[in-house]
Amino acid sequence: MQAALSRLSRLSAVGATGVFTVSQCLYNVDGGERAVMFDQLRGGVRPDVSGEGTHFLIPGIQRPIIFDVRTKPREIPSVTGTKDLQMVNIKLRVLWRPMIDELPKLYRELGTDFDERVLPSIGNEVLKSVVAQYNAEELLSKRAEVSARIKSEMIKRAKTFHLEFDDVAITHLTFGREFMNAIEAKQVASQEAERQQWVVKRAEQERMAVVTRAEGEAEAASIITKAMEKTGNAIVEVRRIDAAKEIAGKLANSRNIVYLPNTSGSGNGNGGGANLLLGLDK
Repeated sequence: MQAALSRLSRLSAVGATGVFTVSQCLYNVDGGERAVMFDQLRGGVRPDVSGEGTHFLIPGIQRPIIFDVRTKPREIPSVTGTKDLQMVNIKLRVLWRPMIDELPKLYRELGTDFDERVLPSIGNEVLKSVVAQYNAEELLSKRAEVSARIKSEMIKRAKTFHLEFDDVAITHLTFGREFMNAIEAKQVASQEAERQQWVVKRAEQERMAVVTRAEGEAEAASIITKAMEKTGNAIVEVRRIDAAKEIAGKLANSRNIVYLPNTSGSGNGNGGGANLLLGLDK
């Protein structure tokens, strides 16, 4: 009985040792990851890249280094100067990922924290070099062009460090207080200049209206003079009658006028005297 128990314990120990040894000989690479093998007997980092799945290794001799190869965002801030010596605060958003085929070189040259070493340095370098070629106003009016140039330079520089950029865009762009005050003053001056142009145009229109009105009055006076030469004072009498009708119409419609007929001379045979209109204005 004791021999059987001893044999069973030995088998259990061998089985546990075998399971433990097999688990040490395997490693997993999850989705969106890749692995680089470090081999102490064959010259360090191997040039092969392991894909997703379960792989074998030699315990104590080989060690896998896991990399996340999915696209990740990164914001790079920078304070730099423009061509006209204006300070600008700019932020750049990049979507980046490592080159899968270059992972052995990337680990050998930069290690696993390559993003902290590379992205801020090349981001600031490219931003300073590109922004320095534009004036402050051009950064606003040519923002798409500036962003395209920054993207092109970033992609070119990233290849040196075995990185790829899927997208590069300017997300934040502000200037110093002095420049903002200068922009505001310029806008006020532009609005004042436009207002002065409007005033000049208005004065010109009023002058033309006065000239036109004077020419019309002169032409009317000429016509009246010619008519009087032909008909005498008849036209003056017509104008006086028209004026009298207009005045009578206004007085008749006014509530402050009282009409007093003259009845004192009804029997004197001359057809009556003049009537009287009294104004009752306050």
